[in-house]
Order: sequence, then structure tokens, then C-alpha cells
Amino acid sequence: MAAAVEKTGKTIEEALNSALAELNLTKDRVDYEVMVEPTNGFFGLIGAKLAKVKVTVKKLTPVEVALDFLHKIFSSMKLAVEIQQAAKEEHYIFNLKGNDLGILIGKHGQTLDALQYLTNLAANRDLSEEKIRIIIDVEDYRKRREETLCRLAMRLADKVRRSGEKIVLEPMNRHERKIIHTALQDNNRIMTYSDGEEPYRKVVIAVRNN
Repeated sequence: MAAAVEKTGKTIEEALNSALAELNLTKDRVDYEVMVEPTNGFFGLIGAKLAKVKVTVKKLTPVEVALDFLHKIFSSMKLAVEIQQAAKEEHYIFNLKGNDLGILIGKHGQTLDALQYLTNLAANRDLSEEKIRIIIDVEDYRKRREETLCRLAMRLADKVRRSGEKIVLEPMNRHERKIIHTALQDNNRIMTYSDGEEPYRKVVIAVRNN
């Protein structure tokens, strides 16, 4: 996308709208400078001048880039989504609100993870240092999923303790495996470890060998 364009028109507004159309941006995304004021000239003919403006694209922050990226995706999907932002010490949280947003979650959050990955790529595209981290959630899905996994970990750990046989869970992403490991890390009768290669890496729950 061009960083700046110059356009003319019978009025300043006409010249500005012409530039916005070429840039495919809204007015809030640009700064503009009037280079030539329009004049009607003598009898509206002799000496008449068109308005001329220089329109410059505003530089977005990484967070604004991420929001713009998401809004374009949701627009193409014809989804009405409200993005609630929260800034933490080491990352930003975007919690998506709206109706029928299950399509953005996918099986076990796989679509959500992919959306989060692409959003972080977009936000950090022009950054060489101090990259930002964005966590995307949908209607607090990640919190509910974490609670579900913690309950699952406790239930399976008790089963392993009673039976003495290890249990291998279904493949999970790194974040979800960490939830299982953390939930059981203080259980002195149970051990957990990950086995296999991505994307099929699994958590194994077994009796601790003392």
C-alpha cells in the first residue's frame, strides 16, 4: 500500500474521497494536507483551480494492526464481533464477543489457535525487537477449557493411582499439555510427561516410581 498519495478535485472533500478510495481506507486511518485551495476563477472559468490534497497513511501500533487484521477477517466472514481488549504485563488479551462464534473456536480450540497465530504474525510483521504477544479468546472459552482439563487431569490421575496403569491422553497443543502438567505437578504419587511428535504430541499420566 502506498504511504501517501496526492489527489485533485473540485472541492477538498472530493479530492480527499478520491485518495481514500485509492488507498481503500477510511478517514480515521489517514492524515491529510491541503496543498491547493480550490478557486472558481473569473466567471467560474478563467483562473479556476482544483483542490489538491496530500493524504498520508497513519502508522498503526502493533495492537492496532492486529485489530485491523481481525476486523477484516470477521468482515469477510460476515460475523458481527466485539473485541474486548485487556493489557497484561507480558501480553494482550482479545476476548471476542458475539453470537454463533463457535466457528472461530473449532475442535478443541484448533481454529482459535490458528487465528491467534496469524494475528500475532500480522501484529509483529514489521517489528524486529520487542515483539508483542496477543492471546485471543472467544466468550472466555480458554478459561472454561482450562477448568475442564484440570478436572480431567485430577480424575485420570486418581484412576492411574488406583489401577497402577498409565493413561495416554489424546493429542493436545503445547498450551493444553502444560495445563495438565501443572495441574498434577504437586501430586507426589503421579508423574506426567509428553510423548510423540507435533502435532500429535500427547500427555502421559503414570504412577511415580519412588
